[in-house]
Amino acid sequence: MTEGFCLFETAIGVCGVSWSARGLTGVMLPLVEGGDPRAHFSRIRPQAVEADPPPPPVAAAIEGVQALLRGDKRDLLEVALDDGHIAELPARVYAIARAIPPGRTLTYGDIARQLGDVALSRAVGQALGANPWPIVVPCHRILAAGGRKGGFSAPGGADTKLRMLEIEGALAPDTLPLFGGL
Repeated sequence: MTEGFCLFETAIGVCGVSWSARGLTGVMLPLVEGGDPRAHFSRIRPQAVEADPPPPPVAAAIEGVQALLRGDKRDLLEVALDDGHIAELPARVYAIARAIPPGRTLTYGDIARQLGDVALSRAVGQALGANPWPIVVPCHRILAAGGRKGGFSAPGGADTKLRMLEIEGALAPDTLPLFGGL
């Protein structure tokens, strides 16, 4: 088998991972519009063959995702990714995103500045929109300018993003009560 996949339960619904010998090739967040997660995963990773139980490193990655989505402060940096097909700029964006600790956020502009040019903000957003490993590469921790929630390309869009930030204790400012609850 060159690529496997499996589905698993989390606190926010059924997720999935696919993997190769090098590491994870993809992560699927829960479907919010209903439908069959197995059929959906087979569409997004058609070359992957379902395998349960997964190999030990993948099982450990699944356990880490489940723990993070239960509210444990996990960074998932130990999870190996099969990133050989990722271009240089997105790879740099993903490396910066992976360094953001649970409960913290950066903006697209923050990442662009770390890359050396704030004009790269749109390219940062495009790279994050194509992120094959949501949660493991925590693109939900990236906000728009001024702390606005910005977009999220995973199922459920920005609502899923806010739910994951809430689990981590890092709510975006536009979700807080007016006047800070005074």
